[in-house]
Formats: sequence, C-alpha cells, structure tokens
Amino acid sequence: MIGFIGSVFSPWYRWSGRKKPQNHVCINVATYGPGGRFTMTDRGTSALRQTASRLEVGPSMMRWEDGQLIIDIDEVSSPPLINRIRGQIRVIPSAITDVQLSLDAAGSHVWRPFSPVADIEVEIDRPGWQWTGHGYFDANFGTRALEQDFTYWTWGRYPTPDGATCFYDAERMDGTTLAAGFAFDAYGRARKVDLPPKTRMKRSLWAVARETRADDGYQPHQVKNMLDAPFYSRSAVRTKLDGVETVGVHEALDLRRFRSPLLKPMLAVRVPRRRGWTFPDRP
Repeated sequence: MIGFIGSVFSPWYRWSGRKKPQNHVCINVATYGPGGRFTMTDRGTSALRQTASRLEVGPSMMRWEDGQLIIDIDEVSSPPLINRIRGQIRVIPSAITDVQLSLDAAGSHVWRPFSPVADIEVEIDRPGWQWTGHGYFDANFGTRALEQDFTYWTWGRYPTPDGATCFYDAERMDGTTLAAGFAFDAYGRARKVDLPPKTRMKRSLWAVARETRADDGYQPHQVKNMLDAPFYSRSAVRTKLDGVETVGVHEALDLRRFRSPLLKPMLAVRVPRRRGWTFPDRP
C-alpha cells in the first residue's frame, strides 16, 4: 500500500508535465495470491485533504492515531479484475527511527524508513482477508522525476532475529552508484552494515533484471511473485545474511524501460484518471 502526492508512476502525471503533484494523488493498494487485486486511481486536487497527521485521498485515508498508522481503504481495482476493496489496516510500529538517506548527491531524492519493524492488523471485507502479521512503513520524497536521475535500482527489506535489515542499491544517470545497508533493531536504533555481495537472481516474468545482497556463495531466489510490470518487480525473496536465511520483500525498478513513451498508454489502462471528487462533508 502506497500513498502518493505526485503519483510518480502515473502516465497522467507524466503527460501533465509534473507541474502540480497535488493534482495527481493516489492511494495504491495491492493484494496478492488467489483473488489478488491492484488499485491505483489517479485523482485530482479536489480529492486531497492533508494535515500533519492525516492524508485523505478521495474515499481512502491514512492517519496517525495513538501511535498507530491507521489506513482506511475504499478503492476500485483496475482491469482485468474490477472489484471494490474496502477495509482497514493498522500498522503498529515497535519504534520510529531517525534515519534519512539521500539517494543522490543533490538531495533531490530521499528515503525515510520510519518503522522498519512493526506489527500489522488487516481487515478487508472479503472472506479470508483478515489477518495479523509483520509489517513495515517507509517513505520516499523527491523534487525530480526518478527517471531523470536513475537508470536502475533495487531495494530489499529482510527480517532478522534482532529486527530488520534494508539494502538500497542504485545506478544513477551520471554513472555513479548508491550502495547502502542498515540494520534496525526493535527499538528503532540503526547501524550501517558491511555490505554482503550483490548476487544476480532470475529475471522477473517481464524480464526485469534482479539482484539482491546475500552471504558469499548463497544464491537468493524468489519464493512468491507479488507484482510484475514491464519496468518493475516486487516479490518475496529468500536470502542469507550473517549465516541466517530470511524471506523479505524485494523490489527492482528499471527506469530505462519506464522512460519509454510507448509504455505510458499501457499504464493508463491500469491507472485510471478521476479528476473530480467531493468529500461528503464538503459543500
């Protein structure tokens, strides 16, 4: 689940010239497995209400309340499986970190892992879509388009006996690279880690190149496909860190492919545009 102000993967935002991020807002929901759905409706300025503790985008909302992130969703999934998805998700952080990582020298792109270790409670109005488990909450901020400054990146977040470890690797347009790793404990304390080798994995269904960090000699591999696009892959990946096998969430993003103008009409099918919205309590 992702909340966007300036929906970076929206073709409508790209076609608008990306001049007004508040006119391209979205709460993206993806569910996996049998009956999985994907929602990513690009909404206009009238659908946005925001305070220091609340983000409302049309019928859905994220808010901080009593130390929890509460997310109320009421969205319609995109083709080919069109359904309404309603429910509530609670993210309960074990702690909030103070880590902030600039992804480029100019500070135009920033990663902020608010809570790498959290519990979650999920209640969605479909049989069997109620569960509790292990969660995570972070954010990315930027003042430039991703494809202006990067060609490729991978990110991974892996549970560990003490908390979680995150890796961020990127290739920038200027030829430089980013290689960062942080270990977080349940109290939000972070430390940089010595980076294990980058290891190639099997390409995604759309042949997006993938790699992640793993102990020397270990071959990481996908255990569950989550989301597949011509330029993006999200999956559950098994790797080994400091001698311990772990399964975490992995992402790979090919921004060379994303730059292609031929891709945008394809994305428009999955990312519908809804300009107008009136909140029930607004005249």
